Amino acid sequence: MKSDFLAAINQISSEKGLSAEVVIQAIEAALVSAYKRNFSNATNLNVDVRLNRQSGEVKVFTQRTVVDEVNDPRVEISLAEAAKLRPDATVGNVIEEETTPQNFGRIAAQTAKQVVVQRLREAERDLVYQEFTGREGEIVTGVVQRIEPKGVIVDLGKAEATMPAAEQVPGETYRPPSQRLKVYVVEVHRTPKGPQIVVSRTHRNLVRRLFELEVPEIYNGTVEIKSIAREPGSRSKVAVAARQEGVDPVGSCVGLRGVRIQNIVNELHGEKIDVIEWHSDPAHFVAKALSPAQVVSVQLNEAEKTALVLVPERQLSLAIGREGQNARLAARLTGWRIDIKPATLAKLDAHSDHSLEATGSVELGGSAERRG
Repeated sequence: MKSDFLAAINQISSEKGLSAEVVIQAIEAALVSAYKRNFSNATNLNVDVRLNRQSGEVKVFTQRTVVDEVNDPRVEISLAEAAKLRPDATVGNVIEEETTPQNFGRIAAQTAKQVVVQRLREAERDLVYQEFTGREGEIVTGVVQRIEPKGVIVDLGKAEATMPAAEQVPGETYRPPSQRLKVYVVEVHRTPKGPQIVVSRTHRNLVRRLFELEVPEIYNGTVEIKSIAREPGSRSKVAVAARQEGVDPVGSCVGLRGVRIQNIVNELHGEKIDVIEWHSDPAHFVAKALSPAQVVSVQLNEAEKTALVLVPERQLSLAIGREGQNARLAARLTGWRIDIKPATLAKLDAHSDHSLEATGSVELGGSAERRG
């Protein structure tokens, strides 16, 4: 009996990934329920069921409180009766009596089975929830299982996660049932059916975590990511700074022959990434952020948080980028509203029609536009 009992507990523990104590507690709770269901006079009793950890023997105990005058004999016991069971009993004590029925083992086994299964499911779900709630903001590897109307279902091993349409990269193809993906854990909710995990491929911190995986200097803190601007599936700009003298932050991220940055680009399925050296001087940082365009000068308006950037006329299109993307990302990266003008027109009246027609501008989070 002893070896069979322990073997069964160890098997359940192993299969469910739970501790043996959690399994035993679930069984004991199920047996209390079974006792109360199968014995009509036990419904309102204070019942405790104990399962011997070594032998597997089950015993039922009912608990009654010692009182001067008994009103409900199911939960109360007189001092005189209590003294027969425990000579030192006093009013207010809780007295336990073993009340294990003869046929309890058979009835309990039959009735408690479903309850045990349910409690084990709950314990298993709680275990998964505890594991993944601590991984919010981290990157995990999953396998695309299937595609449903609510989103792409990603198998994370112990649990399934949902990637809603808003968290999917435009143009990125997901191929069930075996495509492997790195995803960013956005949030984890507890639900009656288990943890609900939401993951993303569009979150800008996915880029941050990929850099931490590929660049040891970022992981150990020698190089710091200051800010990220991203348009998922198209292009990202990442500003980095060295926290140790003599370290090249951009070179560390790019790697020998570009191998580090290429690994990140491959994981993002070809998304372009500009790695830019952060600078404490906003004007210098804005100029760097507009890379690969060359900048002649940057004039800052601290009060309005705007930057007037002058570029060579031949560089105007490059500075603004296709559909304003380069200037838009630079604005998000730096936190400044950026106005871009060709240097050849800088001396013209800012209010003249000619000057307005040759102006490229962008607002933080907005779109850039080039007229003329």
